[in-house]
Amino acid sequence: MSWEPERLQAIVEAALFASGDPLSLSGLQRLFEDHEAPAQDQLRAALTALDTAYQGRGVCLVATGGGYQFQTAPATNPWVLRLFQSRSPRFSRAVLETLAIIAYRQPVTRSEIEEVRGVSLSSGVLKTLTERDWVKVVGRKDVPGRPSLYATTPYFLSYFGLNSLEDLPPLKAIPEGDMDALVEQLDQGQQADGQKAGDRPAEGGEQDSADG
Repeated sequence: MSWEPERLQAIVEAALFASGDPLSLSGLQRLFEDHEAPAQDQLRAALTALDTAYQGRGVCLVATGGGYQFQTAPATNPWVLRLFQSRSPRFSRAVLETLAIIAYRQPVTRSEIEEVRGVSLSSGVLKTLTERDWVKVVGRKDVPGRPSLYATTPYFLSYFGLNSLEDLPPLKAIPEGDMDALVEQLDQGQQADGQKAGDRPAEGGEQDSADG
């Protein structure tokens, strides 16, 4: 079905603001009945027009997490962050290190994470990551005991402003055994929580103070 460009832009704009997660082209098509669904080329044109319309505004359209989402413009972050300073959860270094290892080595088992970190991993760390919807179990490794395999989720990409795992900095740029660069990047990423239009609210009680 052919849509008037302005009408289609309005629908796409509203859907992106209302959604708590990025919407892909196929996801946008599912908003319509089969007989009225716009072609993906029409949706791309609508997204391009919205991207142009929001240039220089306080909100911008970005491709992230395999889809499209409205976020606050980076230039406004120093002020917008003040809205969330009192309620954004802070995560321990153990949580961020574990998340970085999973992001780069996925799928990975708990024992493999412990081997990289050199310390035992407390159950609270993986619980925090799974409850936060950054990490999920994607299967079991075919070894004795069949331990769970952990990998990142699409929400991990959205939360940290990544369109795909390829957007992570290359491992060769990080000194071997030095997690500081990764932790700093993830720590900065979590400060941006709540800046996405329609993003899920920060939940209380998620701070993990465990060192293991």
